[in-house]
Amino acid sequence: MRLLIAEDDKLHRTFLESLARNTFAELEELTLTSDGSGAIEAFKSSQYDCVLLDLQMPKVTGVDVAKSIWAKAPATKILFWSNYTEEAYIRGITKIVPEAAVYGYILKSAPDEQLKLALQGVFVAEQCVIDREVRGVQQRAGNRLSGLSELEFEALVDLCLGLTDKAMAARRNVSLRGAQSRLQSLYQKLGLDKVDIPSGAWGASFNSRTRAISLALTQGILNADTLQREEEKLQAWLAQSST
Repeated sequence: MRLLIAEDDKLHRTFLESLARNTFAELEELTLTSDGSGAIEAFKSSQYDCVLLDLQMPKVTGVDVAKSIWAKAPATKILFWSNYTEEAYIRGITKIVPEAAVYGYILKSAPDEQLKLALQGVFVAEQCVIDREVRGVQQRAGNRLSGLSELEFEALVDLCLGLTDKAMAARRNVSLRGAQSRLQSLYQKLGLDKVDIPSGAWGASFNSRTRAISLALTQGILNADTLQREEEKLQAWLAQSST
């Protein structure tokens, strides 16, 4: 087994190294990196069959690292180790997992023995090991009736970035009516259809656009990290569109 570990916290990195050495007697190589960029460079210089990734690292996230690794070697087994159960993070992973890939997602709050079992399950038994809480979020996100489709998720991203309907249509290369249809579908999923919004003597209690942004953030569908990356993509699109 050739194992690569990427974790930006020194104490966590030392802990993972010790656990890995105690778990796997057959380790041929063990490499530790303190950030995502280092993990990508390490994988380029020496092929690893197993990777243990901290999900949230500065600049280059665990999702970015996994995407780069799987693009080069889709059979690589990856175990994500994270504090986060928000849909924004989990959706990011689900979108990049290659067909038939072996991977896992374990929370940092899990007991040491559970992490050890996850390491053995993913790297040795080649089983997908997903924390139960994370699995529940995956199922809700993937549910056709309650979860957001990719088109609805894109509409939510554009909404949170402050784009007008016309700008959304231009960015996604759809008609204005198509962009507005996606927004209406999004509102329905979030319970913001006009008939569902409570009202009083003042009229409707919520504005659908701003309420959708609030729900996206409070429910973890989107977070600051995701929006920051989407903002970078938006600025690149704006720059390209203006030339």
